[in-house]
Amino acid sequence: MTLTPQQLATTASEEGSATALANPNIALVKYWGKRDEALILPWTGSLSLTLDAAPTTTTVRLTDAHDDVVLLGGRPLEGTARSRVTRFIDLVRALAGRDERVTVDSHNEIPTGAGLASSASGFAALALAASTAFGLDLDRRALSRLARRGSGSASRSIFDGLAVWHAGHDDESSFAEGVPASGLELGMVLTVLDARAKSVSSRDGMRRTVDTSPYYPAWVERTPVELEEMLAAISRADFTAVGTIAERNAMRMHATMLGAEPPVRYWGPASVELLDLVANLRGDGLECYATMDAGPNVKILCRADAVDELATRILEAQPDIGVIPARAGRGARLITSEPGGSAGEQTTEGAR
Repeated sequence: MTLTPQQLATTASEEGSATALANPNIALVKYWGKRDEALILPWTGSLSLTLDAAPTTTTVRLTDAHDDVVLLGGRPLEGTARSRVTRFIDLVRALAGRDERVTVDSHNEIPTGAGLASSASGFAALALAASTAFGLDLDRRALSRLARRGSGSASRSIFDGLAVWHAGHDDESSFAEGVPASGLELGMVLTVLDARAKSVSSRDGMRRTVDTSPYYPAWVERTPVELEEMLAAISRADFTAVGTIAERNAMRMHATMLGAEPPVRYWGPASVELLDLVANLRGDGLECYATMDAGPNVKILCRADAVDELATRILEAQPDIGVIPARAGRGARLITSEPGGSAGEQTTEGAR
């Protein structure tokens, strides 16, 4: 189902404005490398877990100004970061057949550009808020495709919990959808070893890996097999297999980067210490598995009822790092203003 006119009319406090909230997702089978950079079509499919922590909240308001205004954390974005947002808004304008300028006001509760999925939550929230503000009537598949045009991983943050992004072969066929996970309650602890933006962006790291790593073709060949193995493990609620595949897939992704010219190395000594700690905790009976994306920060998968214990054990071993406990969360949704000024949320069929 899609948004009705009545739903669209209640998505914001004024006409031409909408606020959306989206959570980061962490890939368990990774997306790394594009075969079409303009459309952001990946070489392989991927699968992720949307979390219940550290969301992005984005308001898009149509204005009669002469130019777009883009704010992140209350400060104007400039340069490449601003251009990336305005190009996305241009796409929404074209889809809507409208030309109004906008003010985009976005707030991240997670460090930006540090390999903690801020672009996934950011562009998922922007896709929902912008499409609603411009009056577009999008179902979840169309919203996922739109979010993909801003950031590939954002296509998955549209959905609750586990989501698979189909690589596809064109714009229509490359989208994400939810994956049922009956009997599998997942949790994750994100560690914040370094909150600074990484020196090599994900886009540049992907491009270098695809263009120069001799190991990348093996990644493209093997990842679809691991994705099928992951989907089978989820269908039988086999947490051990899910964690094993996720950890292995992450290490293989980073191996392709280390083979690039020059090598792309996102992790540092603290990352390796955390990887060792995860192996030791698992050996001690606390079943958990490590995964890493384009940044030094390690994410640790566990069962939902083990999140608090895992966070405690990590801080006991590494008291100076940051931790973000999380469990499976909801996909992108609209935020409304209730009568009397109290805040509320509205989940639509288009963004459930």
